[in-house]
Amino acid sequence: MEHLLLGIDIGTTGAKAALFSVDGHLEAVHAVEYPTHHIRPGWVEQQPEDWWNATCAAIQHVLGQTPQARDRILGIATSAQAPTLLALDEAGQPLRPALIWMDRRAEAEVQELNERIGAEHIYQITGNRSDPFYVAAKLRWLNKYEPDVMRRTRTFIQIPGYINLRLTGSYSLDSAHAALLQLRDYATGDWSAALCEACGVSPDQFPPIYPGHHQLGEVTAQAAAATGLRPGTPVMVGTVDGAAAAVEAGVAEAGVAAEMTGTSTVLLMPNTSGITESAFIAMPHALPNLHLLLGAMVSSGASLRWYREQFGNAERSDAQQTDDDIYELMTQQAARIPNGSNGLIFLPYMMGERSPIWHTQARGVLFGLTLSTSRGAIIRAILEGTAFALRHNIEVARKAGVQVTEIRSVGGGTRNRLWNQIKADILGLPILLPEASVGAPFGDAVLAGLGLGLYPDVLSALREMVHIRTVFDPDPEHAWRHSRLYAIYRSLYEHVREDFNRLAEVP
Repeated sequence: MEHLLLGIDIGTTGAKAALFSVDGHLEAVHAVEYPTHHIRPGWVEQQPEDWWNATCAAIQHVLGQTPQARDRILGIATSAQAPTLLALDEAGQPLRPALIWMDRRAEAEVQELNERIGAEHIYQITGNRSDPFYVAAKLRWLNKYEPDVMRRTRTFIQIPGYINLRLTGSYSLDSAHAALLQLRDYATGDWSAALCEACGVSPDQFPPIYPGHHQLGEVTAQAAAATGLRPGTPVMVGTVDGAAAAVEAGVAEAGVAAEMTGTSTVLLMPNTSGITESAFIAMPHALPNLHLLLGAMVSSGASLRWYREQFGNAERSDAQQTDDDIYELMTQQAARIPNGSNGLIFLPYMMGERSPIWHTQARGVLFGLTLSTSRGAIIRAILEGTAFALRHNIEVARKAGVQVTEIRSVGGGTRNRLWNQIKADILGLPILLPEASVGAPFGDAVLAGLGLGLYPDVLSALREMVHIRTVFDPDPEHAWRHSRLYAIYRSLYEHVREDFNRLAEVP
């Protein structure tokens, strides 16, 4: 039987494990959900034990689906949502729930860092703008409000590092996650003494930093008992989910970008020179000698899910219908509405927004509602509004000198054919869907193989493994209407930007 590689992704809503042959063929995949705790507006936490339990269950399931998989797996790599603030004590136990990337509680601490060090100086050092998204501001918050946790913390770790610790007993931090700490010089990799001091930490509180394909250790007997894996199976360091998704899409050369849509959307644009742009997130690629700029949008898929959760019962005609059935009914309704959603425009800022506006107080807007507005028009406006946000990011990227000539789409959003076509029409670019669209676990499996020396020329290997199954070409007849509505979309935000800030001040 063929050898296998195991990719694991710890996402915002669940853990996914997937088994692949060495040549990239999907053998088995399974996902297990876990809760996200919205403590108060802008405060978002998860329990590390939930990640681990879901990982174990997902691995056990794919092992059970695949004959003799336990003994066929050559290596493992994990990716994850990023970044995360997770504090561990001397014994490697979490001291509190993790603050995930969605958590925005450290707004005041961002301002304090900007006043102390300078917003522009922070960007010049780290390659990324000062924002609560990054770990630095969250660390300053923890230092102010939970000093006992800070005092007891031995190690701050990221999610792949935590899963690796449970699998191997060894500590690690991958280079992509390390850039998102916002504590290090992006160009040199040196720790910033000024930022570490301002956040109340020292570099020795972080694990050793390795490239994602570095072999960290092996599955321990204890981890084998929990997961069903073979003791001694090699484990690589892993990476950020977006970087792993870029690998799945074959994004490793200029002009070829990827967008990963699930709860959020991440636009991934590769370069070889370490370009930074304050509207985007800069980090190393999962592949050696490459960098990525990420346009990260908060609530794309989440906006559609919001509609389903709040109004989906209106679509439900049978108690046996699943959520997927409801999404399909919603899509059918949207498809009956002409492009442009009958003049309805949606600003998809349902949890604030990151790229390119970086505005925590921004909120969702449905503009153009009338008494004749239908459910289908609202659904289509959500699909179009999230595509407008993607277009906004691409425009900023081009001004920064980044080429984008095609978009390869991965993640759960690719199952919606209407959404794919809407993106192509609004962007004026072809949307290409890779054949094995299971998300980041494919990239994780490639990292595992790279670490084991299975791919001496990883770019050639990706060209062989990544097959495009569907292409959505833009319809030029739709361009004029979308361009006019996009101009209104951009203008609308500018007109209400300060109103968002005033609204946030109302008790």
